[in-house]
Amino acid sequence: MKNKIIWSPSALDDIRKIFEYIAKDSPDRGALFIERLIEATNKLESFPNTGRIISEINQQNCREIIYGSYRIMYEISKNIVKITSIVHAAQDWKPK
Repeated sequence: MKNKIIWSPSALDDIRKIFEYIAKDSPDRGALFIERLIEATNKLESFPNTGRIISEINQQNCREIIYGSYRIMYEISKNIVKITSIVHAAQDWKPK
């Protein structure tokens, strides 16, 4: 059974900010980057445990996959994968 992928409002805001940053130099590259970033999450429909456990949280259901220099963080619950945030790897991220 496939999992449903849901994007949190804050993750969508992260996507918007990433696009705006890249689009300053090239709107086409910005759009392509975001398209590929989203495609990177598609495998989570079938394989939600693909990502590694987020070390700052250390809970089995809180995981991340890496795309380029970005950490795509998500939570797994039943048949739902919720993308919670997208953070540049150079950022000092701490859970809320």
